[in-house]
Amino acid sequence: MKDRKAVARCRSRSAVRLADLALLVRAPAALSVPGDVIAGAVAAGRPLGARTFGVIGSSVCLYWAGMALNDYADAAVDAVERPDRPVPSGRVPRRAALAVAGGLTAAGLGLAAVAGGRRSVCAALPLAGLVWAYDLKLKSTAAGGFAMAGARMLDVLAGAVVPGVGAASVGTALRRAAVPAVVVGAHTGTLMALSRYEIGGAPVRVPVRTLGVSVATAVAAAVPVAGSAIGSAAHGRRAAGAPSGLVAQFPAPLRDVAGAARFRGLRAASSGSFRPASFKTLRAAVTAGAALAYLGAYGAAQVRAVREPSADNVQRAVGAGILGLMPLQAALIARGGSPRVAAALGVVHPLARRLARRISPT
Repeated sequence: MKDRKAVARCRSRSAVRLADLALLVRAPAALSVPGDVIAGAVAAGRPLGARTFGVIGSSVCLYWAGMALNDYADAAVDAVERPDRPVPSGRVPRRAALAVAGGLTAAGLGLAAVAGGRRSVCAALPLAGLVWAYDLKLKSTAAGGFAMAGARMLDVLAGAVVPGVGAASVGTALRRAAVPAVVVGAHTGTLMALSRYEIGGAPVRVPVRTLGVSVATAVAAAVPVAGSAIGSAAHGRRAAGAPSGLVAQFPAPLRDVAGAARFRGLRAASSGSFRPASFKTLRAAVTAGAALAYLGAYGAAQVRAVREPSADNVQRAVGAGILGLMPLQAALIARGGSPRVAAALGVVHPLARRLARRISPT
């Protein structure tokens, strides 16, 4: 009987430690990360395969590393302003927070190397550098906001440079992903501007300015692109001679004929002129709906902060902005030509908001 009680106590302590680690890294907030990578991949016409999901895992690890490192660096400040956090409350030792940050950083770089090789490592290394530089040095400086915006932009570009059969060159991929990266960076800039006033409240001009940027950001995300990069990427894969899908299942003598026919169809689709009207309507509807959802979530919270820029309202606006990034990402993904993927991401947003009630994303 005593042995059973001891085991139960051991399990309880383990559960508490895991819960504290989840609080340390703001676990649910990582749901805002995959959309960055997917938006970059879709804009560049990259296939959403195992490599892309590996890069997503890398970015999530680096995001969590930044959260743990933030609490390590801010232990003294949090002891006064947020004593209930895991580190100042003593539930997670400060050294443990640093170890978690280091381990997650190493995991993030390792996943990048496995998933995308040199290209992905070249994106993950500066991302990790910005995360550590921000938390340890830049946070309290004017460069802090630019560092965090740059980190989010690198997340988007990391998705754009994921290797793929027949994919566009790195230069072309980066050019195609430039708009999504800038849009996500602008959104992050508004978050950083507001986050400086989470404790003492903000002057009215701050939420007024961030609200204006958010409206411009939503409009930029909703502006349609002339052509979809996805069709071009598919065209490139078939032009490279890589059979896929039904073509690969044909007997060898018929494969060339079937492949040629499929290539002609994809070439027509890549031009954009033969896209079904229903697809264009779906893309426009999902893009507009996601942009409006973004304004409904983040914009409404900023409006409340404009009316009363108290610390509570500013903190709520920051939390809404962290999770409100997801509908913005959905708008960018639909804009790039993947409305169904965007709709799936939109479904995750309510789940993230529900989880945020248990574990604050800020």
